[in-house]
Amino acid sequence: MANTPITMSKLRSILRLYCTGTGVRTISAMTITSRNTVKKYIRIYNTLNLSYEELIKKDDAELCELFSAPKEDSPGSLRHQQLEKLLPDICKKLKKRGVTSEQLYKEYIKEYPDGYSMTSFRVAIQRYIRLSHPIMRQQHKAGDKMFIDYTGDKLSLKLSDGSTKEVEVFVAILGCSQLTYVEAVESQKKEDLIAACENAFLYYGGTPRAVVPDNLKAAVTKASRYEAILNPEFAAFAEHYGVVVYPARGYKPRDKALVENAVKLTYKDIYTKLEGLECADLASLNLAIRSALEMHNNGLLTGRNYSRREYFQDVEREELGPLNPIRYEVKKQVIVTVNRYGHARLGEDMHYYSVPYTYMGKKVKLSYNADRVNIYYSNMLIASHKRSRVAHQFTTLSEHQPAQHRFISEWTPEKLIGQAAEIHPDVESYIKKVLVKKQYPDQAHKCCSGILAFARKVGIDRLIAACRLADSIGKYNYLIIEEILHKKLDQIEPDIQTEELPSHDNIRGKDYYQ
Repeated sequence: MANTPITMSKLRSILRLYCTGTGVRTISAMTITSRNTVKKYIRIYNTLNLSYEELIKKDDAELCELFSAPKEDSPGSLRHQQLEKLLPDICKKLKKRGVTSEQLYKEYIKEYPDGYSMTSFRVAIQRYIRLSHPIMRQQHKAGDKMFIDYTGDKLSLKLSDGSTKEVEVFVAILGCSQLTYVEAVESQKKEDLIAACENAFLYYGGTPRAVVPDNLKAAVTKASRYEAILNPEFAAFAEHYGVVVYPARGYKPRDKALVENAVKLTYKDIYTKLEGLECADLASLNLAIRSALEMHNNGLLTGRNYSRREYFQDVEREELGPLNPIRYEVKKQVIVTVNRYGHARLGEDMHYYSVPYTYMGKKVKLSYNADRVNIYYSNMLIASHKRSRVAHQFTTLSEHQPAQHRFISEWTPEKLIGQAAEIHPDVESYIKKVLVKKQYPDQAHKCCSGILAFARKVGIDRLIAACRLADSIGKYNYLIIEEILHKKLDQIEPDIQTEELPSHDNIRGKDYYQ
């Protein structure tokens, strides 16, 4: 590299060869040094008025000082002082939108024509910024902090109806061992954030002294440089597990550099392994994430002979606090009126949940968390459902419906065929043919239910006879059975006698066509 100083041992070799009469070209080849560099040090040697023996006695520091090229500018030089005075204002202007270092250099060189070159000008700016904002390397103690954040890129679920749904990805990392936890969640709402943090505690088998979130609304109500105002629910969760919430400063990404790097590693080590994978629900997606996560945590750290998991087990595991044996439960409550369809609406998700039909029109209390929705009437639990966030849809339990509604909602072709088989095989055969003829499900259900209802109205024997008669003429619908039974055609005995054709001269026999 240009202007890179050589080692003092190589300098001694150059001087020794030069003093013994060796040429510059030979010295260059023997010391593997460019000829210009050899010439430069010989030129400096000739200006020192010192013998070779005197130079050899000097140590490396003295030699380095003697043979260092004189600097054009020292810190006390005039133009250096001029630029140093301008640097604070220059760095302020650079923060403004549209201002470039090239523009500022033109202003500088216009005022100081004998000033530095543009490259030196830019180097001076960068040096000033580094000295003004030094970076402190954080030393993380075992069991001290857990950093949390969400990835910017989301993952997707492939739903049963063919549509896709995006989900958030939560990332947590312990400061000391860098053991990482990753989980897909429904949203960044506080109940999902709390559930993910709790799952991280369970994954680590203990609690850190502090949780360091970004300024997420679910965790921090109002950010502050000195003391942020926490979300009351998240603060209650932290108190439940005996941890402190210590939010990172706003616009200070280095405060949470570990988790920022963990997000990048999540993309590299986990997202890449999930490419092409289609999961229908969070449980199956998190199962796939966990498999990739274990590979990430068990892999060796860069430049070290141990993994995150090994370092965690050896150093940090024992420093974590104990887990609270009682799981924290986030609950919200809202009072709603049961609609005329027997469902109560959870407005947050715009989803409807069934209650026993006897509570239609009454006010009930919905108490819900991230997983379940419990419905109370006068402090009595009347329904419990798994929470769904699919908007404008209904979650219905059959036992909440009236008997007639339950019969309609639970019918299947197999049930109808089974009821027909209990009456008679001929009725079963006829019902099967009706189901084939009626392609629209609701129409087939109504038709077959009406036919089977005749067993109560007219008796099993008459229904069997009517089905046989309708089958013999190839008619398969409710109306033909109704007509047969109304006209009592099923009770007419068929005449099975056959008359022989009379002999007649005009009737041609089979032999006529021979």
